[in-house]
Amino acid sequence: MATQGCAVVFSISLLLFLSTATDCFAPLPKSESSMLSLEHEKTADTYPFLCASFGPSPSSPSSVHHIRPSDLAVFSALGLSNSPQAAHVSKWIAEILSIFNPHISTLLPNMPLSRNRNLLEQAEDLVLSLRRDEAVQSDTSWGLLLMFVNVDELHVSPGQEAAAVSSATKEIEEVLSTLQSQLHHTLVRVVVWSEEREALYSSKSTLEKAILTGVLQESVSGLLASRQWFGERDDFSAVLLSSPLGNHHSTDHSARPTTNPTANQHTLQLWAEMLQSVTDQPSEYDDGMSKIACPTEDLPYLRTQRNSQLEFRKKTDTQSTPRLDPVNGSELPCADRNPSPSTPSSVHELRPADIKVVAALGDSLTAANGAGSAPSNLLGVLTEYRGISWSIGGDFNLNRVTTLPNVLREFNPSLVGFSLGKGSEDSPKAFLNQAVPGANAHDLPKQARVLIQKMKNDTRIDFQNDWKVITLFIGGNDLCDHCSDSVYYSTANIVGRIQDTLDILHKEVPRALVNLVEVMHIVPLRQLHQDSSLKCPTWLLNRLCRCVVKPRDGSRELRMVADLNRDYQRGMVELVDSGRYDTHDNFTVVVQPFFREVVLPLLDDGRPDRSYFAPDCFHLSQKAHSLMARALWNNMLEPVGNKTSTYDFSAGLGLQCPSESAPYLRTYRNSNYTYPGPAPSPTPPSNWGSDFSCTDTASSPTIPTSVHSLRPGDIKVVASLGDSITAGFGAKAKNLGQLSDEERGVSWSIGGDETLETVTTLPNILKKFNPNVYGFSKGKDNSTKGFNMAISGAKAGGIPRQVRNLIQAWKNDGRVDWENDWKLVTLFIGGNDLCQYCHDRVSLSTKNYMQYIRDSLDMLYNEVPRVLVNVAEILEIEDLRKIHRNSLGCQLLQKSLCPCFLIPGENSPELSEMKRINREFQVQTEALVSEGRYDGRDDFAVVIQPFFQNSVVPMNSVGQPDLDFFSVDCFHFTERGHAEMAIALWNNMLEPVDSKQIYNNFTHDRSKIKCPTKDRPYIFTRVPDTPQPVRCPESLPVWATAVLAVVGLVIGWAVTWALLSCRERRNRHEMASNVEMKAVKF
Repeated sequence: MATQGCAVVFSISLLLFLSTATDCFAPLPKSESSMLSLEHEKTADTYPFLCASFGPSPSSPSSVHHIRPSDLAVFSALGLSNSPQAAHVSKWIAEILSIFNPHISTLLPNMPLSRNRNLLEQAEDLVLSLRRDEAVQSDTSWGLLLMFVNVDELHVSPGQEAAAVSSATKEIEEVLSTLQSQLHHTLVRVVVWSEEREALYSSKSTLEKAILTGVLQESVSGLLASRQWFGERDDFSAVLLSSPLGNHHSTDHSARPTTNPTANQHTLQLWAEMLQSVTDQPSEYDDGMSKIACPTEDLPYLRTQRNSQLEFRKKTDTQSTPRLDPVNGSELPCADRNPSPSTPSSVHELRPADIKVVAALGDSLTAANGAGSAPSNLLGVLTEYRGISWSIGGDFNLNRVTTLPNVLREFNPSLVGFSLGKGSEDSPKAFLNQAVPGANAHDLPKQARVLIQKMKNDTRIDFQNDWKVITLFIGGNDLCDHCSDSVYYSTANIVGRIQDTLDILHKEVPRALVNLVEVMHIVPLRQLHQDSSLKCPTWLLNRLCRCVVKPRDGSRELRMVADLNRDYQRGMVELVDSGRYDTHDNFTVVVQPFFREVVLPLLDDGRPDRSYFAPDCFHLSQKAHSLMARALWNNMLEPVGNKTSTYDFSAGLGLQCPSESAPYLRTYRNSNYTYPGPAPSPTPPSNWGSDFSCTDTASSPTIPTSVHSLRPGDIKVVASLGDSITAGFGAKAKNLGQLSDEERGVSWSIGGDETLETVTTLPNILKKFNPNVYGFSKGKDNSTKGFNMAISGAKAGGIPRQVRNLIQAWKNDGRVDWENDWKLVTLFIGGNDLCQYCHDRVSLSTKNYMQYIRDSLDMLYNEVPRVLVNVAEILEIEDLRKIHRNSLGCQLLQKSLCPCFLIPGENSPELSEMKRINREFQVQTEALVSEGRYDGRDDFAVVIQPFFQNSVVPMNSVGQPDLDFFSVDCFHFTERGHAEMAIALWNNMLEPVDSKQIYNNFTHDRSKIKCPTKDRPYIFTRVPDTPQPVRCPESLPVWATAVLAVVGLVIGWAVTWALLSCRERRNRHEMASNVEMKAVKF
């Protein structure tokens, strides 16, 4: 019967395919793109996100500058061989074009065959393919060609960036010359593309790559202009996309970024610019969802350089932004420059001349990226001009370069620690400037430790006796990245990381005054990117600081940026006002607030003055560094509580001097400032419950038939599979005698003890949506374990048996409606496989691990109706090496439980192997789920929940691993750890598949539970892009497949004529259904 069923489905599938096939050769199936072809009036009324077609030109256009989308007969692309995301964009552009011409022929390169062929070879292959295509045989057929230039394929050696760009530009010139000589009636769109692979790039290298992308963009733009490819012939034109495309930068705060913009957005941006001038933007619906840009009756053509009114119009005013002569030197009017009579013992009696050492921590503003570059040299932003950095540079002297060290050298010529010239933080000239371009607050502790070691090792520094000034400035990049993860970049977390850094300095550095410079008021910098006449590379800022630059004026997002900016500033003040760093007289921290308000410098005509900024209009020029140095110095001499908090770039700012009555660098004590003191310590929590704020908890009006429309309230049955973690092993243990207790009632994914207010578990969250949810565990008795099938010590090899037991338990339980109840299963396994891997590499191999997981999921898929499976990724077990406790349990048990990770030495081959296998488990599990194996049923889905993909060890207030999360064996989780896992799992379930948080955020906060929204009330699943083939039994004979294929073919030809008559009606129906189920595809 199964074979007969497959035969019928196979024949029908083949029949449907033949009925939608056309006679045109098109590697991209037209059945995909034709779904978007609708009649004019139906499109406008029913599907407002699609375009109403204005039809082709009355006659075939004679000029490439008068092509409508409907005139295109052929679409093709180059440069996709190593760019899977670019290939995705190309396919979606083809789908959009099919709206206007359902019969358009799409020729995309064969990815495997073209992988090792360069751009010129791909172009030659494409020319041959186009000549063979019937759609381009006519002299009147017009074609569109996308040419992706992948920045990742540039071969760049340090210091050879310009040569790499020149070589790439030359290759592009050869490709365009070939296309121009061989192709006619063709419009070429050149796209500089960056295929971001976040895991491979640090914050610093991402900045370098973004600059390199910009330089290549400018070089290609110059090439097209010099060769006049955009207007020399009427039957050929090459047009460059105004800004590069590719994934935006997302700071790598946990080995990989959590969220990136989708290829949908790149598709919309590319398509919009094909139709509109570069200043126009695709419109949006009220909910913020972008829609497809459409041609208009006034502007019906695909845009070229000639027909674009904005770019074709020659500007009469060619005057460039006035360039003011830099005034980077300063005069110091101070008469008294003497040190104290004897070395002071108190930081509150410190004169400028008593300072012997200067140091700095921070990001690219302290590294002085681009500060000395020429105004038009975007590549110069990659250079770190540390010698002219405002807080730590020491080039020349104060007469030529204004920096804090050069001011202090006027008081003490023997000052050390300042940086000179250019170079990275590792260069000898950087000295105690340990700022790193692209750094976030989480990078500061590492910088502090490196700084301390350098001070201890340098013979010029008397570490115990020399007075030191350390300037710390951070937070700009955190603001720039906050929209990618509002929790990670919350004020509490940012201030907490700054606190960790200051705690290190306070504990380890004697005789130090730390300047904590408030994060800059960053919102005014947006003005530079709102005036196109300034020619700022806004596309670059959309990558480096999209959270600040991209929100529209007056939008909620922009208000959030401004509020968070203020919160960061306020949090720094509150941290210092707590008095935490004034426990002894040889150390203090002073907030310097001159950046609290920023007044942007303006030209006489009211436009922002670019001379204060580096070529990227984001970093600061030497002119601004000089002003910052003056502002910092003056702040240091102003009393705490009465410091200047406004930074006016254009104001004439001179250097102040200590007075006879106040000769010291100002601190809270010598300013007679009283700290308000820290807020009262919160009462220690009595439980690890959570607050619940969701208001929309209703289930679906009727029981859903699709797993992709499943609300939390629709879940009737819960179950779990796994090992001792899911069994709750030792979750409440206070001693070794209690360690073996399996506290299943508090288990993260299946426990149901008490209520959510006192015990945070996934079932207790679900109870808020459906009080009758069934199957959770209670207590630690085996008789009340519900459908918690986890077994302590289990490996992946035991999961198939757990699944079999679960299925039998469901069938035997009268409270489970086998056919109708929606079931939620959570699978978490692999820890024991990894911990014991080195003892049995064959049995515990990645291949065997995946086979057991596959068998288990197959069993559920083939036998159980209405199931959603959570597969929680295995955590990074290496971090267990950081968990230590001076107790018998930790000393004896931890290494015996996980010897393969805990016994090998640091950087040993054995540890490297284990880390590789750990990652293989994660990657191959993701691949199994994403390959579509379980997409054939509408009532079944498997979803990867990756919150443990990049494991973060929770830290306590003194920067040490927080042992409250770990049981007495330093291996299993306590109830607190289970609560955090439950929250992370639940929040993952409410995040889109491609935008899930991929690290754990174990911080106690009763309000972290996310809520479904009215717009997105469902548990997120991976909806298949296209219908998946029916999976036939593996026992189906080979000859049967051939027979079925022949029979299907004969039947298909026999009835094609009947299906053609109703084809249009069916297409409309399928389109409506597709829209209803998947919402808007683009």
